[in-house]
Amino acid sequence: MRRRKRLGVLVGAVGAAGFFGLMIVIVWQVAATWRARMPAAREGQYKELATRYARLLEDTVELQRRTVEEQRQTLDELTRTRLAVGSMEKMMREIE
Repeated sequence: MRRRKRLGVLVGAVGAAGFFGLMIVIVWQVAATWRARMPAAREGQYKELATRYARLLEDTVELQRRTVEEQRQTLDELTRTRLAVGSMEKMMREIE
């Protein structure tokens, strides 16, 4: 009888150790899977940021191009105005 009791305790201990071993492996694998997915999620975020940055850079370059063109037009208008004012001053001196 004692032998059966010891055998039962031994089987119970081995079963419990097996169960806890299995639980440790499952938790370990879930954690490993979670850790593996984190960099993939970050990579997606980095790609999105890179796409946004590229779009922003394109918009900035276009805005800069427009600004340069507007400055060129303003300079041309200013040059024509100076020429016109210079001509008017010359005419005013000649009239006097």
